[in-house]
Amino acid sequence: QVQLVESGGGLVQAGGSLRLSCAASRRTISDIDMGWFRQAPGEERKFVASISWTGRSTSYTDSVKGRFLISRDNGKNTMYLQMNSLKPEDTAVYYCGAGPVGGIGSRGYNYWGQGTQVTVSS
Repeated sequence: QVQLVESGGGLVQAGGSLRLSCAASRRTISDIDMGWFRQAPGEERKFVASISWTGRSTSYTDSVKGRFLISRDNGKNTMYLQMNSLKPEDTAVYYCGAGPVGGIGSRGYNYWGQGTQVTVSS
């Protein structure tokens, strides 16, 4: 079992930055893929970014490419999402996930955090 806890969300003006963290406990994450998803009100949870267990392979949804950067520090059992040039449409609850498959589909993740709210004002 892996327990995931997100942090770093908040209220920011458009054009600002936030750094989300996803801290894992109970088990090392050094051998499993991880990712970030987000869910806006009234919408389904959608893929944002993923990173392989080695950290060498990353993937992003088109709308965040060039603005968001996913990274991980296996020594600290933590994954990050640096979000720059934020837009109002980035407003959502952001969830981190971990699983043996990873990738862009939520089914690739067995474990989820409770989510952290990101609100971008115009």
